[in-house]
Amino acid sequence: MKLLVLVIASLGLLHGTLLAADSSRPAGPNVVFMLADDLGQRDLGCYGSTFYETPHLDSLAQQGARFTDAYAACPVCSPTRASIMTGQWPQRTGITDYIGAPTKPEGWKRNTLLLPAPYTDRLALETPTLAKAMKAAGYATFFAGKWHLGPEGWWPENQGFDINMGGIDRGGPYGGKRYFSPYGNPRLPDGPDGEHLPDRLAAETAKFIETNKDRPFFAYLSFYSVHTPLMAREDLRLKYEEKRKRLGLEAKWGDEGTREVRLVQEHAVYAGMVEAMDLAVGRVLAKLDELGLAENTLVIFTSDNGGLSTSEGWPTSNLPLRAGKGWMYEGGIREPLLVRWPAVVKAGNVIDTAVSSPDFFPTLLDAVGSKPEPGQVLDGVSLLPLLRGGDLPERALFWHYPHYGNQGGAPSAAIRRGDWKLVQWFENDRIELYNLASDLGEQENLAETEPTRAAALRDELRAWQRQVGARFPIANPDHNPRKPNGRVAQRPK
Repeated sequence: MKLLVLVIASLGLLHGTLLAADSSRPAGPNVVFMLADDLGQRDLGCYGSTFYETPHLDSLAQQGARFTDAYAACPVCSPTRASIMTGQWPQRTGITDYIGAPTKPEGWKRNTLLLPAPYTDRLALETPTLAKAMKAAGYATFFAGKWHLGPEGWWPENQGFDINMGGIDRGGPYGGKRYFSPYGNPRLPDGPDGEHLPDRLAAETAKFIETNKDRPFFAYLSFYSVHTPLMAREDLRLKYEEKRKRLGLEAKWGDEGTREVRLVQEHAVYAGMVEAMDLAVGRVLAKLDELGLAENTLVIFTSDNGGLSTSEGWPTSNLPLRAGKGWMYEGGIREPLLVRWPAVVKAGNVIDTAVSSPDFFPTLLDAVGSKPEPGQVLDGVSLLPLLRGGDLPERALFWHYPHYGNQGGAPSAAIRRGDWKLVQWFENDRIELYNLASDLGEQENLAETEPTRAAALRDELRAWQRQVGARFPIANPDHNPRKPNGRVAQRPK
């Protein structure tokens, strides 16, 4: 009898120990955040592409929520990436252009009307980051792929990530054989000769998930795909060459400012890059299924800016959205956004509320039950009410890009409130006003017929610019109107 009592007491003690261990484990979901590079919203089948094939991402959309009006915080990469990492508008971080452009006006050599504003070329180490917040919440943290938020010493391992596989200062896979091993990347050991980069990054992510399957984890898979250089697996290139011929597709071109813009999705190499990225996404999702983790894993997939349509190979078309990467039009800033969390998000949900990059930080804090650091500024809002089937209070979204990118666009700013979007061009202070509900392609400028609305939106934009400390371009004293302005480029023939 005494032995039985002792066994029961021992079991009770063990049970209590297990409960104590369980109570110390964060109650929130695992998180897998996947970020594509230069992927346009219309590059996925679930957003209307009929040439590119993205079955795994299409399935992700069916299993969770698809956002129709999701935006990047900037039409180029580094500012959007900083915004995701901090939950702030890029203007607060100081990173307002892609890192690698001249950081100060005196370094600017192009013959443009304005000198671009100065910007910061690294994410400050004291900045509260998403990775630091997840680590503080008890999560194992992992980064794979493109970082582009500062030089060595400011890489993912310095910003809260336990593991960094491939995140360095470069904006693309520019070492070694680029998209194929050897990579020449100091944070990504080379694989077998010819190994494909997106598959390798997915394999590393899957390995991290398996290693940490018994504890909460935060995996950030930041693809180099589909950024230039335009390189695809040969089998995928041939597949889409054949598909293009079979469908009778031919390149068609329009004009966007001083640039030609691609109007048809038919670029075989780019299509192969998109599919390879989709296959990599599928590999990560399969690992979650294999380990029985999918039900309580929050998966987010999005991009950092619009697809390239006016430069650097002109690989994609964003139609019906106007222009592309580097432009303040919808093609440059409207993104795919897919969110799956079976325990919370209804399958097949389509959400048309406008959201932006700063929203991810508060969303993940909300999901894991954490709070911002004391005094921390978050410009975004949690998207959990939307994901649970509710609404968000109406608000405006803002953009401010006081730079000349490589894609033909000029320094500009924008605000969207409701269906209305105002764009301000700094070279001549021109204002454009569009109703996106009736004019998604931004073809009819209503600034003159809606002067009261245009003035109100411009005033709101100005107030926001003051609030976030936005910097502005200045006149270029060396501008020569008789010489080329550096914004003209020739597309491939």
